Amino acid sequence: MGIQWYPGHMHKAQKEVREIFNQVDVFIEVLDARIPFSSQNPLIEEIRKDKPTIKILNKTDLADPQTTEQWQAYMEQESSVKTLAFNAQQSDRREQVLSLIKKMVPQKAETIKTIHALIIGIPNVGKSTLINNILGRTIAKTGNEPAVTKRQQRIKLEENIILIDTPGMLWPNIENENSGYRLAITGGIKETAFELPDIASYACEFLMQAYPEQIKQRYEFNELPHTDIELLEEIGRKRGCLRSGGMVDLEKVSRLFIMEYRDRYLGDLTLETPDMMEEELKQVELQRQAKEAKKKAREEAKKARRSRHKKNKR
Repeated sequence: MGIQWYPGHMHKAQKEVREIFNQVDVFIEVLDARIPFSSQNPLIEEIRKDKPTIKILNKTDLADPQTTEQWQAYMEQESSVKTLAFNAQQSDRREQVLSLIKKMVPQKAETIKTIHALIIGIPNVGKSTLINNILGRTIAKTGNEPAVTKRQQRIKLEENIILIDTPGMLWPNIENENSGYRLAITGGIKETAFELPDIASYACEFLMQAYPEQIKQRYEFNELPHTDIELLEEIGRKRGCLRSGGMVDLEKVSRLFIMEYRDRYLGDLTLETPDMMEEELKQVELQRQAKEAKKKAREEAKKARRSRHKKNKR
């Protein structure tokens, strides 16, 4: 199942970012530390090109700290990129962010010229929380639902820095199916775009392999069930997620499992690693090539039909 969600205001936001590209000195991309690859908008990568970029891995209090360090080291291999770990419980990131912005554009920081920093990210990734942290007061609306911010706004900081806030932006075609699932699991996509049992099943399959001890501890298993569906059914029976006749209510237990993951009851767990990303990108490229080959074959078949039609007319 491919998961897609792209409301009209996101298309408008993307267009606006392209329009002000030449004004922007520094990109600040906020990522979800649990899914640093899947929460990275490929359209933003295309727009920013090689402009200085600060990638902020947000919600680190929900993520595996060792994997977060792996991601930071991986991302900083790109010369124009610096990273910063952040979560809503911290109140000491203001000076670090401002200092990083100035370090990324020293030619402007040493003058009286204004530095324009564009803050971008997918829905529900925590951009507004970060902005409020930088300002030291609440100015940006926050929420646990995607698409809280709907329009671009400019915020003047001290030291000649203007922060340009944008609405959360997804992209129109999530090519990597795994990313669609992970975005849904972590709350980056509205629930109307997917079926809960599908994403719960995906989450179970991954977590049983990557974090088996955490699953056993949370749900009091001596041994894990063999499959994701068996795991959900066992949890459903333990937690009373039952229909009449004793059947497990899959919708109910799926919601319970996803919410317990999001609320950290399972621990600090990350859903992807740099190695996984590299492998999935290879698969996406193969899919693109197969799609292109099919398109070419259709075009060739269409040409052949036209050619036969012309011959028959003669």
